[in-house]
Amino acid sequence: MTEDTTLNTVELATELTIAWLSNQNNRVAAEDVPAFLRTMYATVSELSGDPAATAAASEEAPSAPDYTPAVSSRKSLASKDFIISMIDGKPYKTLRRHLSTHGMTPEQYRERYNLKSDYPMVAETYSEQRRAMAHRIGLGQKGRAARAAASATPADKPKRGRRPAAAAE
Repeated sequence: MTEDTTLNTVELATELTIAWLSNQNNRVAAEDVPAFLRTMYATVSELSGDPAATAAASEEAPSAPDYTPAVSSRKSLASKDFIISMIDGKPYKTLRRHLSTHGMTPEQYRERYNLKSDYPMVAETYSEQRRAMAHRIGLGQKGRAARAAASATPADKPKRGRRPAAAAE
């Protein structure tokens, strides 16, 4: 009877996993599928009330992998010209594209290597070059013009909707 229950639990967990993965709205990397199946099996076993299967599933489940950075965070930011990636130890002007090739977002990168939320993703000199280029081509001028108009005195601005008394006659 226990073997039959275990077989049904495995089949049910497999069918649930296949159904969940076949949904186009659920995106999972191929290497995450075995972990998802283990989790599904542990959940189904727990719900079925089979303590032996639950204990076996929890023993097999590996803990989260420990990522060792290629360089320290201090060395990563040692140069103003580039940022050294903690993934492969290579220098980059910006880490965003590099992280996307590894399927990560900047937030995931910061979380993986226990970095502060203000850890930069762009080298300082590259950021300054981009800022200077943006000013040269006039980006941000509209905002400055609006601020200048707002700071003008109210006497300089004509009032809308009212005509002066002399002009009304």
